[in-house]
Amino acid sequence: MTALVIVGHGTRSAAGVDQFAALVDRVRRRAAGSVGDVEGGFIELSRPPLTDAVTTLVTRGHRSLVALPLVLTAAGHGKGDIPAAMAREQARHPGLTYRYGRPLGPHPLLHTALQERIDTALAGADRADTWVALIGRGSTDPDANAEVAKVARLLWEGRGYAGVEPGFVSLAEPSVPAVLARLRRLGARRIVVAPYFLFAGVLPDRIVAQSQAFAAGHPDLDVRVADLIGDCDALADLVLERHAEALRGDIRMNCDTCAYRVLMPGFADKVGRPQTPHDHPDDPVGGHHHHHHLHEGGHHHHGPGLRPGQVAVVGGGPGPDDLITVRGRALLDSADVVVADRLAPQGLLAGLRPDVLVIDAAKVPRGPSMAQDAINAALVDHARAGKRVVRLKGGDPYVFGRGHEEVQACAAAGVETVLVPGVSSALAAPALAGVPVTHRGVAHDLTVVSGHLPPGHPESLVDWAALGRARGTLVLMMAVDTIAKIAAVLLEHGRAPETPVLAVQDAGHPGQRTWASRLDEVGDLTAREGIRPPAVVVLGPVVALRD
Repeated sequence: MTALVIVGHGTRSAAGVDQFAALVDRVRRRAAGSVGDVEGGFIELSRPPLTDAVTTLVTRGHRSLVALPLVLTAAGHGKGDIPAAMAREQARHPGLTYRYGRPLGPHPLLHTALQERIDTALAGADRADTWVALIGRGSTDPDANAEVAKVARLLWEGRGYAGVEPGFVSLAEPSVPAVLARLRRLGARRIVVAPYFLFAGVLPDRIVAQSQAFAAGHPDLDVRVADLIGDCDALADLVLERHAEALRGDIRMNCDTCAYRVLMPGFADKVGRPQTPHDHPDDPVGGHHHHHHLHEGGHHHHGPGLRPGQVAVVGGGPGPDDLITVRGRALLDSADVVVADRLAPQGLLAGLRPDVLVIDAAKVPRGPSMAQDAINAALVDHARAGKRVVRLKGGDPYVFGRGHEEVQACAAAGVETVLVPGVSSALAAPALAGVPVTHRGVAHDLTVVSGHLPPGHPESLVDWAALGRARGTLVLMMAVDTIAKIAAVLLEHGRAPETPVLAVQDAGHPGQRTWASRLDEVGDLTAREGIRPPAVVVLGPVVALRD
C-alpha cells in the first residue's frame, strides 16, 4: 500500500506545530489500515523536517509515496516550494517516486467546518444580519487570492448570512481593517471574522489583533473572531480523500487563472518560472531562513531580485545614467513603481518599461517635511499593494539623502526594504573634476559636510571651529548659498587664506563646469559667477593636485 507523507510549510508557533502533529495522528487512526503508513513533516521553520518523515517511510521499505501539501490554496508553497523539497528527497533516495496531491480547498467539508466555527462565534445570534469577513493568508499569486474569493462566495451560498467578503492578512488587499471598514460601510452591525487558516501561527494571531483593534475604534460594531479550522475529523477525512484521489491519478488543478501557466497582466515574470522561496514582507519573524540572511527584525534582504511588496532604496549615483551600480540597475529593471528624485539619473527613467508607474518626488506638494511624509506613504502603499517599488535617489541614499528615514518608515509599516549604496557626488564630483579627495603625503583625512545651514544657525550640528583647525580635505554639499559664511568661519579658526578651493557644478554631465578659487575669495566668486546647485565645493591641499 502506498504510504502518505503530509507536508506542512512550517510555523514558529508551538501551538501550530502541535495541531499539525495531532492531525497526522488523527489521519493515521482514521486510515485504519487503508493507507500503508502515514508520516508528517515540515519544509522549514519547524520540526520534524520533511526529510525525517521521508527517511522514516523509506526505512520501512516504501519506495512510492503520496505527498500531500497541507495547504488550503495552491500558491507558492504548494506550487513550488513543496515539490522542490520533494525533488531534494528523490535525489537523497534514488528510486523514490511520489504522486503529488492537490491542495485541500475549496471543498464542502472545509466550508462546513468554517460554517461551524462561525456559528460557534455567533452563539445563537441570527445569521441573517451577520456579515462574515473570510480572511486568507494572501499571496503574490492572483490565482491563490481568487481561490479565497471563491471560497467566500461558496460560503455565502445557501447559508443565509447577510454576506461574505474576502480579505487578506498579508501581501494582498483588502487587508483586515480594510474589509471590516467595507462591511461597516455596507451597513454591517455584526461581523464574524473567519480566518481561512488550518492551524495557529503568527498570521492568525495578527488577524485577531487587527480585528480587536478595529473593534476598539468602532464601538458601534459587534466584531467577533471565529476559530481556525484546526485538527478535526473533517480535515483528516479530507486529507484521506485527497490521498485516494492522488492514487487514482485525479490531480485536477484549476489553471484557467494560474499565473504560472497563463500570461496575466503584470505577472509576465511567473510564466514557466520555478517558484523561488520568498518572504512575506510583513511577517515580523523574517520568513524563509533557508533563502537568505536577515538582520534582526527581518527588515533588510540582500539578494539579486526585488520581490512583490519590497521597497528598494537605490542610490543612482552622481548623475550620469551609467554611474549607477549593476545591482541598482537590475532592481530598476524589475520595478513596477519608481519614485524618483530630481537629482536621480533621468535617462534611466526614459528606459523603463512603458507600464512602470514613475512618481516624481520633486513634484510632491506642501513643503519639505510634508513632501517626505507623502513620499514615505507612497512607498508603503504601493509595496502593500504587492508592487516592486524602487526609490531612486541621486548619489548615495545614506549621504545627506534622507534614505534611512524612508527605510524606517517602511520598517514601521512592516514593509521589507533593500538598500543599494550609490556613488556619492561628495567623492565623485571632485574626482570627475580631477581632484583626488585623498592623496599619499597630502591628505590623511576627509570630511564631508552639509552646508545647508550656515555656521551659527541654532539647528546646525557642525563644529565649524574644529574644521577651521583641521588640515585635511573638506567637501561641502548643498553649500552654494552659505559658502561665504562658511569660508569666513574657517578663516577665522585657522584655515589659510590661500587654501585652494574648487567648485564643481553638474558633475559628470556634458555641461559640467568648474571654478578654481582660494578660501578667502570663494564667496565673492560664487556670487559673481552665479554658481547654482547641484554643486559640490572641495577645499584643501589636494585641490592643488588637479593640474
